[in-house]
Amino acid sequence: MRRRPLQCVLRTLIGAPSVLLVAILGIPLGAQVAPQSQAERVVAPAYDAAHETTLTGTIQGVVVKHEKGSAPGMHLLIAGSQGVVDAHLGPYLDSDTRTALREGTLVQIVGAVQTSKGRNVLLARQLVFSGCTVTIRNAQGFLVRAQAGRARASKDEKGTETESKGGRL
Repeated sequence: MRRRPLQCVLRTLIGAPSVLLVAILGIPLGAQVAPQSQAERVVAPAYDAAHETTLTGTIQGVVVKHEKGSAPGMHLLIAGSQGVVDAHLGPYLDSDTRTALREGTLVQIVGAVQTSKGRNVLLARQLVFSGCTVTIRNAQGFLVRAQAGRARASKDEKGTETESKGGRL
């Protein structure tokens, strides 16, 4: 059986684009991650510097595992005069600070209380413990990354400038 050359050429010209079209249609055009449902999204509440408060208490618990519906990052459960308060410290603490924050440690936290999904959370701006001061958020409430290995200066309560390395002052 001998095939005609014209038939072979026609089959190739018609067959190749058909195979290519089938292959293209089989590939997802927009390989995008499906957005989370509205109920699963965690929207960080706005920081209200006008309503800052200072909380002094003892660490009752350290939460590092993200829980659904809460802001990501480290949380401290602080027992103080107002009962147990959830203080959000964020994900940017340096490892020395994270290690030093243990149950039973006395801390002072400056921050603003916000309500998110029916829960009150203290958004920490500044954390003081064991003679160290750690800046968690700037004055507008944006989280600050730890500056490991860099010296930073700040003024203590008496107005004296102090300097320290790492994310703690």
